[in-house]
Amino acid sequence: MQNEPIEVTLKVTAVFEQLGVPYLISGSLASTLYGMIRTTQDSDIVAEMQLEHLQPFILALQDEFYVDAEMIAESIQRHSSFNIIHRESMFKVDVFIPRPRPFLQSQLSRAQRQTFRFESEISARFASPEDTILAKLEWYRLGGEVSERQWRDILGILKTRAGELSLPYLQHWAAELNLTSLLERALKE
Repeated sequence: MQNEPIEVTLKVTAVFEQLGVPYLISGSLASTLYGMIRTTQDSDIVAEMQLEHLQPFILALQDEFYVDAEMIAESIQRHSSFNIIHRESMFKVDVFIPRPRPFLQSQLSRAQRQTFRFESEISARFASPEDTILAKLEWYRLGGEVSERQWRDILGILKTRAGELSLPYLQHWAAELNLTSLLERALKE
């Protein structure tokens, strides 16, 4: 995995950990960890931020990142997303503030801590391989089922982690999220 994206992302997750904000790294960083390596222009973090976290979050990151307090506050209130940009590398971190739902709670409870060694050891919580597949299936569907990149990420995890994945878990949540036909297609491919 490329160092810069993960190092920049871990700066943000370290702040979430300090603030006690439940989070997980998802998207291309998670799919690269579990599947096929690919370059990425940004990273995705799902975080249950509240307005009380806004000021300490900004204070902790404003020296290294471009942060827009108004955009972040609006994202928290609307359960949408915001991004921050690392000033030195121009790497973008997208933070998704999800609406509470059972799948989110499952994702957060199953997140797996991964440790990386740079100048020192640092770790962060990543979505599990199964939850990464399910989230990417959701994004694939929301995007009109045309993103080759999302589909390749899904297939990459399925191929790389074959025999390790919990098929009952995948099938359960695919049914709950109305993704059964997409999961079956991916498993066949």
